[in-house]
Amino acid sequence: MELPPFELERWFDEYEPDADLMLAESGVRSLPVDRFDLDVGELGYVIPTDGDPEFRAEIAERYGRDTEEVVLTCGTQEADFLTFASFLDEGDHSVVVSPTYQSLASVPGAVGEVSEIRTEPPEWDLPVDAVAEAMRPETRLVVLTNPSNPTGKYLGPETMRALYDLVAEHDAYLLVDEVYRMLAEEPHPPAAALGPRAISTAGVSKSYGLAGARLGWVVASPEIADAVRKWKDYTTISPPMLGSHIARQALGEQEEDILAANRAHARANRERLADFLDRHGLDWFEPTGVNGFPTVPDGFESGEEFCRSLFEAESVVLAPGDVFGYSDRFRIGFGLPTEELEEGLDRIARHIGATR
Repeated sequence: MELPPFELERWFDEYEPDADLMLAESGVRSLPVDRFDLDVGELGYVIPTDGDPEFRAEIAERYGRDTEEVVLTCGTQEADFLTFASFLDEGDHSVVVSPTYQSLASVPGAVGEVSEIRTEPPEWDLPVDAVAEAMRPETRLVVLTNPSNPTGKYLGPETMRALYDLVAEHDAYLLVDEVYRMLAEEPHPPAAALGPRAISTAGVSKSYGLAGARLGWVVASPEIADAVRKWKDYTTISPPMLGSHIARQALGEQEEDILAANRAHARANRERLADFLDRHGLDWFEPTGVNGFPTVPDGFESGEEFCRSLFEAESVVLAPGDVFGYSDRFRIGFGLPTEELEEGLDRIARHIGATR
């Protein structure tokens, strides 16, 4: 498997360590550890290594699936990777909706062939007909993030049902990374609830503010889940003991409070960012989640030029749209603490003003 450099992570590696402010963070501000019980006894492996059966049963119930159809992983990134690795063979074809998180295109592209379906502003709508036209006899997967990373577009139940019917017709599968789904004010049913040909991946990093817990999951048909387990034996073996313990609390008695607070925080910061973009004449699609994908200000040739010059002038990190394949845009995260967002927006405004 020959993987290309992960351009977003390489960008962060270059600029984040020396920056004053990180405005490209893609999750909600992290929760304090002292709100959770941390006593797990001995720090051994989770047994069985695909996750505690009771916890997996609780997750399975959310999707209308059975316990054996859930595998707990070290974050959603591993959930996606293991699904691709266990599911795709050389020569298989995948259809990937863009813009998207790079690994969702790069990993299937390293195994087989990928056809990209580009969505476009201002609404970032996904034409199901375009996906249908891209399907081949060897197509195994249709892949997307919903809500989208980086645009925040949240496809509705009708579109998701149409995609599911399409993959079923072609004897393929639908893989949907839903790590931002629970930040929606009224989350739609998850993809895996559509039927056995849909695969959901998710975790507690983004919607719950628990990136450090490193707990994610795959929800898939029994044969796919078993294949994921086999690959997991060769990678991280088990999900993290402490992360699982924290995540179970977050998805249990604390979930209502956590999600209410995180949605309110995202909503308030979204309004601040919308006002800022309007004042500076920058276009965007008002997103679900905590990522925005605005246009680059006038005076800059690309997202990369804008983001690099912003770091050099103001020590603020944004993510250039170039790493998502859209050079006229940049990604900004607004889930961080409000005072950091406001300070960052002030610095961006100063930088934009200095170029006009």
